[in-house]
Amino acid sequence: MNLLADFVPEVITSEAEYDRALAIAEPLVANHNLSNEESKFLSLIVTLIEDYEGKHYPMGDVSPHAALLHLMEYSSTSQTDLVGSIGSAEVVAEIFESKRSIDPIQAKALGEYFQVSASLFI
Repeated sequence: MNLLADFVPEVITSEAEYDRALAIAEPLVANHNLSNEESKFLSLIVTLIEDYEGKHYPMGDVSPHAALLHLMEYSSTSQTDLVGSIGSAEVVAEIFESKRSIDPIQAKALGEYFQVSASLFI
């Protein structure tokens, strides 16, 4: 897949461009074995999408836990998938059950895993 042939990254200015960017980003988000180039491309698309959403679909405050649950559902990620990235199975379960807060190191790891800003989890 030649990503740049399918989508030239530029500021998203319409709903049609937004939908197209989402269609390009979705399979990349679901693939946890991206090449370095694909990862950088996805990061750029996500930044463009987040910018458009921030201007056209302001969400207000979302809790770190709600953001995590949403991203897990969106990407079909299970708790088991996060073991090792953010801690042991017990730590992941405690975070998932809102018994433990996400610390800054875990937020960074989650941001990298989901290709989003770590600030979503803080």
